[in-house]
Amino acid sequence: MGNLTSAAVPLESNFLVPNGTFFVELAAFALIVWILAKWVIPPINRAMTARQDAIRSEFEELERAQTGAKETEEAYKAQLADARHEAAKIREDAREQGAAIIAEMREQAQTEAGRIVDHAHAQISAERQQAVASLRAEVGSLATALAGRIVGEALEDDDRSNRVVDRFLSDLETLETARADAGTDGTNR
Repeated sequence: MGNLTSAAVPLESNFLVPNGTFFVELAAFALIVWILAKWVIPPINRAMTARQDAIRSEFEELERAQTGAKETEEAYKAQLADARHEAAKIREDAREQGAAIIAEMREQAQTEAGRIVDHAHAQISAERQQAVASLRAEVGSLATALAGRIVGEALEDDDRSNRVVDRFLSDLETLETARADAGTDGTNR
């Protein structure tokens, strides 16, 4: 047993002491890291940087588009408000013009109606005077003829008969005027 205890553990099996495989593995690892750092990672970094730049530019473009859309929307709303205001103004102007036209037409109609009424009054007055003149001539001759038949004498004095007829017609006109005045007084009460 002494031999067994005196046998020492060989130095090669100590895992704390580096051996040749460790250095080879370390060199292989360093070579792989160097190859990755030299040829693999830079293209990946460039692709990621390009991708990030593209995303940033898309976000900036999106923000510009949103800003442009907001400005366009505000301009649209302003134009719409202006259009509504202009439409309201046009409607108000049309109402005012319509009211002015209606007032003008009423005034013209009233003027025309007044002219027609005045013309009618003048025509009625002329016809009345014509009728009175015609009646005086006819009523005078008929009245003298009738009076002559009743009395049994011929009343040929034209001046006298004209005065009698004129007085009779004047009395009738006075009576008509008095009735008209009494009728208007009764309606005003």
